[in-house]
Amino acid sequence: METIQIPRRKTKSIHVGSVMIGGGAPVAVQSMTCTDTRDVKATLDQIKRLEDAGCEIVRVAVPDEEAADALVDIRRGITIPLIADIHFNHLLALKSMENGVDGIRINPGNTKREKIKEIVMAAKEHDVAIRIGINAGSLEKDILAKHGRPTVDALLESTLRSIELFEDLNFDNLKLSLKSSDVNTMVESCRRISEKTDYPLHLGVTEAGSLINAAIKSSIGLGILLHEGIGDTIRVSVTGDPVGEIDVAYGILRALNIRRVGPDIISCPTCGRCEIDLFGLSEEVETRLSGMKDYMKIAIMGCVVNGPGEAAEADIGIAGGRHMGLLFKKGKAVRKIKEEEFVDALIDEITTMISNK
Repeated sequence: METIQIPRRKTKSIHVGSVMIGGGAPVAVQSMTCTDTRDVKATLDQIKRLEDAGCEIVRVAVPDEEAADALVDIRRGITIPLIADIHFNHLLALKSMENGVDGIRINPGNTKREKIKEIVMAAKEHDVAIRIGINAGSLEKDILAKHGRPTVDALLESTLRSIELFEDLNFDNLKLSLKSSDVNTMVESCRRISEKTDYPLHLGVTEAGSLINAAIKSSIGLGILLHEGIGDTIRVSVTGDPVGEIDVAYGILRALNIRRVGPDIISCPTCGRCEIDLFGLSEEVETRLSGMKDYMKIAIMGCVVNGPGEAAEADIGIAGGRHMGLLFKKGKAVRKIKEEEFVDALIDEITTMISNK
């Protein structure tokens, strides 16, 4: 099967801790905790689950000084870069950098311009990257008054104004995000800013809702831009447990052949020809492979129409029949197995294939 590679837009390279962003580096997957940052144990527990799922950069809210103080222990207890999410109070940005974060995210809509200079000086001192986070829900009052509502032009004006401010301060260790809960606004804003600057872009549809809604909106919004070569790091925003964001994010990247991380499980939607419990089998395989980092294309097919062809195209697969199935490896039928042996046989073969890489 032909593999189509999408040309990436050339962007400036920056680093957030140990992770490179832009400049041709792999598109990094981010998330944000939903715990109270002041509760160090709960926050560390959630970040550990995010790390296990494949999260590469994590952001935490810093609403007050107690949360900023907690960053010392949080930074010490994790292995991935830590970003402090700052709003309203620039002193929290300064303290977060003193306490070891690898990056900060600020919103020009609620950060006083005269305080940006202090933030930049500290970022230079601590070698910290800054994300200019432009959000449709919190634009500068004068820009919102001028445009009437958070239009694409309004997001662009806010972004370009912010870039000019940082560049006047001789600071370019920046990445940008232009976010909206409206997919079309987010897509067009990112398209247009990518024509005007080479700073790396963080993509996300904000306030995207529950897991299913977030997966739909993010797959469309992020998928369109990534298919056009735009985007250097992504976050799928989910209301609820953020661990679910990671599977969706990697699923988007796998679908576009941008990054091959984790199992790519192919299974048919089933029809009247299916004579095995395909739903139960697929669900059990997904559960048992949860957290797997190695890429592998796995086909679990329910009948003889498309099953053998799809299974043969996968790294490993099963084409089911009446309570039986054919196990395929690298395009060749290996052996017949009983339905009750499907999952164990697949997992055993996958484990062996990974260990022999």
